[in-house]
Amino acid sequence: MRLRKKWWARPEMEKNPFFITNPKDNFGKWADEFKNSNDIQLELGSGRGKFITEKALNNPDINFIGIDLKDEVLVYIIRRIVELGLENVRIIPLYIEQIEGIFAPGEIGKIYINFCNPWPKDRHNKRRLTHNRFLSEYKKFIAPGSEIWFKTDNEDLFEASEEYFKESGFEIKYLTYDLHNSDFEENIITEYEAKFTSLGMKTMFLIGRLL
Repeated sequence: MRLRKKWWARPEMEKNPFFITNPKDNFGKWADEFKNSNDIQLELGSGRGKFITEKALNNPDINFIGIDLKDEVLVYIIRRIVELGLENVRIIPLYIEQIEGIFAPGEIGKIYINFCNPWPKDRHNKRRLTHNRFLSEYKKFIAPGSEIWFKTDNEDLFEASEEYFKESGFEIKYLTYDLHNSDFEENIITEYEAKFTSLGMKTMFLIGRLL
């Protein structure tokens, strides 16, 4: 769905110190940005922010960074951060393909990828956020033992992603084709997830652990 341009969104967000427009300035210094040494976790594709803000609210001793591109959705995350009084969230407006040089080795403790574009055509597979070329990039800033949590409603993407993880040096720590009827208890339902679950679609989920 095409989003209507909100010209007022960027000026509003830039007034908030938690909206980071020059993230490479914090390379190796994200602990200074948060003013603590707590674990830092990253969500790639934050949408309107229900997942990351709920995570931050439930885990005040963990720092969270959300990356997405569209001001039209990021502005709602910023507003929610303000409403909830969260100080452990930072938001970066960015093409995820441009993530190189933002985080130093070992700086990120966990990555969340929720319902990314499945890019179903073979010639577009390399654009998938779980593709080997992206996983290779993430490995530059996560440490051995770090996890990537991945959710999707696209079975082809899910099965391909399982292989991408294995090929890239991750072990599959957990996997289910029906998250909502599984024994996994830490799920936070995203806006997209709620909508499509109500239509009868199943959510698939895996945890990849870097060896």
